[in-house]
Amino acid sequence: MQEELLYQIALTLVPQIGAVQAKILLQHCEPEEIFRARKNFLEKLEGIGPVRAAAIRSFRDFHLAEKEISLIQQKKITPLFLTNPAYPKRLLNCYDSPTLLYQYGEADLNASRMAAIIGTRHNSEYGRQQTEKLVTELATAGVSIVSGLAYGIDAIAHRSALKKNLPTIGVLAHGLDQIYPSAHAGLAKEISQEKGALLTEFRLGTKPDKHNFPARNRIVAGMTDVTIVMETGIKGGSMITADLANGYNRDVFALPGKVTDPKSEGCNELIRSNRAQLFRDTADLLENLGWQSQTPKEKEKRIQRSLFIEMSPEEKIIAEILHDTKGMPVDEINQRSGLSSGQVARALLNLELQSVVLSLPGKLYCLA
Repeated sequence: MQEELLYQIALTLVPQIGAVQAKILLQHCEPEEIFRARKNFLEKLEGIGPVRAAAIRSFRDFHLAEKEISLIQQKKITPLFLTNPAYPKRLLNCYDSPTLLYQYGEADLNASRMAAIIGTRHNSEYGRQQTEKLVTELATAGVSIVSGLAYGIDAIAHRSALKKNLPTIGVLAHGLDQIYPSAHAGLAKEISQEKGALLTEFRLGTKPDKHNFPARNRIVAGMTDVTIVMETGIKGGSMITADLANGYNRDVFALPGKVTDPKSEGCNELIRSNRAQLFRDTADLLENLGWQSQTPKEKEKRIQRSLFIEMSPEEKIIAEILHDTKGMPVDEINQRSGLSSGQVARALLNLELQSVVLSLPGKLYCLA
């Protein structure tokens, strides 16, 4: 296992091999085989080419990977490679998912309901109150809360989750041997000790450099079902995260504010430009996401109703594909069914209207 981890970490150290290129390589080889592959084989792979192939073949810094293994073992940090069952599966659907993550704490990164709550570092009283209210109400639905451990809305979301005994995950833009901002060291410790976790793709010793934060934001957006922007200006990390979530086909909501308030300017723009749905209240959010609780009688009624529905041939194909799945993206349904995208869209809509199929967060579908 340690030798396997050595090559996994080494893959993240090769110059010019980022998350996208690593995924390409891993489609053809195991990590160890990548470093032993011939240069002419590597350079023929689409997206690799001669320069990156040369970087792999000339890599000799395995001692850095050995050092990392020693340090994470000392600090009881869990490494999560792409193939690890505990790796956030929602991230696997993102084209640039991190090759390797480092986790400190015991939170389930694949909980059934996960929401990112983000916003400005300089929140107003309105932003604080609405964030605390949202987390309190999400507690009834058992939602895990993800944010970036920053000042302002992020910290409020984490602290509110802790108060309600909800798992909360802080995603960092640096190594796990430090906390930024340092004022949140106590909060980070509490998160890791109370069913939560700290998560990062950066090795120990990595500083919170400016360019690391957009990379951090893609993890926040990609590992959750929905991103909720509570308060933000027109520029900044929250707007980047919202756009990333849209790019990953995740649901995005934004809390509206006064048109004269610069702290709400970003939220209002996200809603105006249809990049986010308007967040009105938690009940509305839960209904949109299909997270409202159902009584056993309601579930039984839905199942019985679906038994007597006449389905078209296309609908039967899709129902069969979705059998025993917990959620499948529409692209995969298109591919497996052999139907046109238009046929799939029409069939899914009809099945939804008849309560045979459910639309899940992240644009996934499953049988009701």
